[in-house]
Amino acid sequence: MKAMVLHSITDVGLNSQPLELRNVAEPVPAGDEVLVKVSVCGVCHTELDEIEGRTPPPVLPVIPGHQIIGKVVATGRNVRELKTGDRVGVAWIWSSCGKCGYCLAGLENLCAEFKATGRDADGGYAEYMTVPESYAYKIPGSFTDAQAAPLLCAGAVGYRSIRLAEISDGWNIGLTGFGAAGHLVLKVIRYKYPGAGIFVFARSRNEREFAMELGASWSGDTTDNIPVQLDAVIDTTPIWKPVVEALKYLRPGGRLVINAIRKEDADKEYLVNLDYSRHLWMEKEIKSVANVTRYDVREFLDIASRIPVIPEVQEYRLEEANIALSELKQRKIRGAKVLVIS
Repeated sequence: MKAMVLHSITDVGLNSQPLELRNVAEPVPAGDEVLVKVSVCGVCHTELDEIEGRTPPPVLPVIPGHQIIGKVVATGRNVRELKTGDRVGVAWIWSSCGKCGYCLAGLENLCAEFKATGRDADGGYAEYMTVPESYAYKIPGSFTDAQAAPLLCAGAVGYRSIRLAEISDGWNIGLTGFGAAGHLVLKVIRYKYPGAGIFVFARSRNEREFAMELGASWSGDTTDNIPVQLDAVIDTTPIWKPVVEALKYLRPGGRLVINAIRKEDADKEYLVNLDYSRHLWMEKEIKSVANVTRYDVREFLDIASRIPVIPEVQEYRLEEANIALSELKQRKIRGAKVLVIS
């Protein structure tokens, strides 16, 4: 089968080719696994972090990709629910131990044996992939394959950030950053909390205009002043500046949820400006989002089909994965990027 393979940690640049198009052996499903013929796979900022070495190291060589839509074409001997022909999705969580306290409490995202699709196990930048049956999700028929792919990470992890923010209707909500995750978060908040005010902080004019098109109450640069206090802020950026800036607008007792796998070292100087009395005093909270649970994926897919949440997507061929990644790093973004494989 054809696959885009990562062999070493490297930079993603304008002319770099971090992934190599290779012919590799088609995987064979183990007893509890299904073989998925991949139709599309979303391109996520997390892939940049994995390729450039800012996450726990991938098991190299590895096939990236964790926003996967495809059809089951073979099943292991222990598979009971899924059958050949089922359309399924695979998210960032490829497996967990299933036995620890976190797994038993439905918090398998915190399991010490959490395995990430496309990092610890081969992912969807390929024609086929395998996944344990219980970590594959049936996809509602209201979405095309390309529309469904971003829902599995940008959507599901974004939905987890909404849950952790503990939003109430009528609140003023801040969103910092407005890429694939941000625009889906806005759509869900609009649906679940129609009385909420949504204030979007984004660096580019295109992102700010896009936010207003989708129903934001206000949109501006990270350093622009807003006329209200925010009850909660959801941050989807890889940098520290918007965190520090957002905290000063957070009301007493408000919560900042950081929906990012890591923060860049290059702008740590902004932390020097973190003033306890201005940014954290009065019981303000900061909470991080780690990975995603199966519950988040299933519940979000159900909600997204009822709204419906239809992501805006840009499509690329499998062999154009390096182009999509380079554009993502350059922040050439409107909606989500998706590789079309079959």
